[in-house]
Amino acid sequence: MASGSAIQIPSRLPLLLTHEGVLLPGSTMRTSVDSPRNMQLVRSRLLKGTSLRSTIIGVLPNTSDPTSDCDDLPSLRRIGTAALAVQVVGSNWPKPHYTLLVTGLCRFQILQLLKEKPYPVAEVEQLDRLEQFTNQHKSEEELGELSEQFYKYAVQLVEMLDMSVPAVAKLRRLLDNLPREALPDILTSIIRTSNQEKLQVVAIRPIRRINHIPSATEDEEEEEDHDDVVMLEKKIRTSSMSEQALKVCLKEIKRLKKMPQSMPEYALTRNYLELMVELPWNKSTKDRLEIRAARILLDNDHYAMEKLKKRVLEYLAVRQLKNNLKGPILCFVGPPGVGKTSVGRSIAKTLGREFHRIALGGVCDQSDIRGHRRTYVGSMPGRIINGLKTVGVNNPVFLLDEVDKLGKSLQGDPAAALLEVLDPEQNHSFTDHYLNVAFDLSQVLFIATANTTATIPPALLDRMEVIQVPGYTQEEKIEIAHRHLIPKQLEQHGLTPQQIQIPQVTTLDIITRYTREAGVRSLDRKLGAICRAVAVKVAEGQHKETKPDRAEVAEGEDCKEHITEDAKTESISDTADLALPPEMPILIDFHALKDILGPPMYEMEVSERLSQPGVAIGLAWTPLGGEIMFVEASRMDGEGQLTLTGQLGDVMKESAHLAISWLRSNAKRYQLTNASGSFDLLDNTDIHLHFPAGAVTKDGPSAGVTIVTCLASLFSGRLVCSDVAMTGEITLRGLVLPVGGIKDKVLAAHRAGLKRIIIPQRNEKDLEEIAVNVRQDLTFVMASCLDEVLNAAFDGGFSVKPIVERLNSKL
Repeated sequence: MASGSAIQIPSRLPLLLTHEGVLLPGSTMRTSVDSPRNMQLVRSRLLKGTSLRSTIIGVLPNTSDPTSDCDDLPSLRRIGTAALAVQVVGSNWPKPHYTLLVTGLCRFQILQLLKEKPYPVAEVEQLDRLEQFTNQHKSEEELGELSEQFYKYAVQLVEMLDMSVPAVAKLRRLLDNLPREALPDILTSIIRTSNQEKLQVVAIRPIRRINHIPSATEDEEEEEDHDDVVMLEKKIRTSSMSEQALKVCLKEIKRLKKMPQSMPEYALTRNYLELMVELPWNKSTKDRLEIRAARILLDNDHYAMEKLKKRVLEYLAVRQLKNNLKGPILCFVGPPGVGKTSVGRSIAKTLGREFHRIALGGVCDQSDIRGHRRTYVGSMPGRIINGLKTVGVNNPVFLLDEVDKLGKSLQGDPAAALLEVLDPEQNHSFTDHYLNVAFDLSQVLFIATANTTATIPPALLDRMEVIQVPGYTQEEKIEIAHRHLIPKQLEQHGLTPQQIQIPQVTTLDIITRYTREAGVRSLDRKLGAICRAVAVKVAEGQHKETKPDRAEVAEGEDCKEHITEDAKTESISDTADLALPPEMPILIDFHALKDILGPPMYEMEVSERLSQPGVAIGLAWTPLGGEIMFVEASRMDGEGQLTLTGQLGDVMKESAHLAISWLRSNAKRYQLTNASGSFDLLDNTDIHLHFPAGAVTKDGPSAGVTIVTCLASLFSGRLVCSDVAMTGEITLRGLVLPVGGIKDKVLAAHRAGLKRIIIPQRNEKDLEEIAVNVRQDLTFVMASCLDEVLNAAFDGGFSVKPIVERLNSKL
């Protein structure tokens, strides 16, 4: 645009009072017009005008309340900006108003207010005209020097920005094309300044304005942010971070001071420095260790789990004797719902430490552990560093939950990233990609949980001490229910023991007939369902407004649901008002259980399933705990094929082939024949082996003895004992090898009501982990070969006939 001296404005200007900003010469502003005076000005001068002069108006900031509808004209500022109305847009929603787009031309000064209504009109004097100064030549020289100096400052400021940004490049070209004297106003409108500062620029003389703008620009760019950066630098210097981290932060703060705020890297660098300050480099909590108190706390919070609590107390005792111990990484392995996570929380409570849980299930990006490098958009630290920032101390208890469910993808292997975190010899200098400096994790107590060790990489498993957390016995579940679960559910549902009673026999029914699990989560859900049903009854009883007559009371006593027999009755006199029986606890017996939870989900079906030859019961281990497993076999005329169904893995298929091969090689010895009487069991005979629950994938070698027993029953026509279950791996020579998960398998057999269990001889040591009351209910048979397995699986044994007896029978 042209310079201010070449612009001529009318001597009389209509005044537009704005409250949305300050218009400067050379800048453009969009403003809303909704007051009566301003709307009348738009209608009369802008919408009806035909000449250019009719579209020039005077724009003055309105310092009064913009929502005021007072008829009195507010006090006007003496200096404003003459503007050209470029665009007028009208709208009726939410109320009638106009939106103006105006461009500032030059400043003016009000000499006299000519009229106030329907809109103000003033006699004005145009400013920004050089010939108005007394010493024109001197002013031009002084203004020219200052303008050139200001231009150089502006160019230096813009060149600090990223010139690859189109808006920055356009601004740089604009500096070369604009008149020097127009730069102060235009740059003031571009930079982030307050309305008060813009008003100061509008009100001062041109020379003073040029002197004022650089300081205002620097203040706006630096003043507000400068204080924050100085404060951030002070925090960095006074923090207790490591020497290496301090060196990096001071280097970054130096770069930050030279960097314009508009650069994207500015925010990234500042976020990085703020994180470095917030990290607990040397802030820790003091352990309050007292072994007796720890034992009491663990016993109160968790019933049973003796082996786990013993190992935890050992760990705490060593920490008490030697505070700088590089402790092992404990890994609790067991089925869901047995209390692995809550034990970690109790350890933190015992030590007086902060607790933080990191869920690793489904994590498949190593950056979740190590963080992203700061060169990436949206980079952030990993979960370890972020967890330390959250707890605010460098010695919390970190629970790495579901470490066996880590994934692997193109973004790396998070399990491999955990190797450095969980290695006591390395984690004192753990380097997150986002921080790019070492952080000491040696004071952090890491506890991992998993359902199985099979899916944990060997290198990661080697860094952890595995503590098995098996499932609970029925007696333990009953105690847990009445100590912890029932009180918790009563509190959550607003009930009291005076309103509901759940006897232990009912709890046993829930455990045996409605849940079959290693943990207690399903039991907890069933108890919650019972409490919800009782809550409905209690709420209905509290909202009865009418009193029943004598017949209704009698009928109510007859149909009262499951009320304790020792409830007190209340005598009703002829003259007294009739009253309901006093509140009584609702007793949950088996009938109430059936009404609330429906028919039992699990019934004792073992004897029914073993009512014909060719069926045996095995014991299997799953990540959810131990399970009983039926194996069924049938034979038919065919070509000697073996068919296996039930979603079996390769190992289990191999066990089936081993079993049929061993039986074929020992058929004469056990007098086993096919349908045609031949000792070749597959001669014109097909065999079909099926493992029910076909939707569940099954694998492992421990079903070998069960398959042999099932086929022996099929070919001998004898029934396997209905109370026997077995587990064990077999060899081609008939040996029985040890297997894992003995305690979980034994508990599964106990839950199913079985009485005799056949296990490998070399697994006898594992029985010490089983509770005494469970061992007393069961009979264990230790087998080292398949002969011993078959003798124990059938009534009267399955022994080989003496050679002499066999020869005599042939003669």
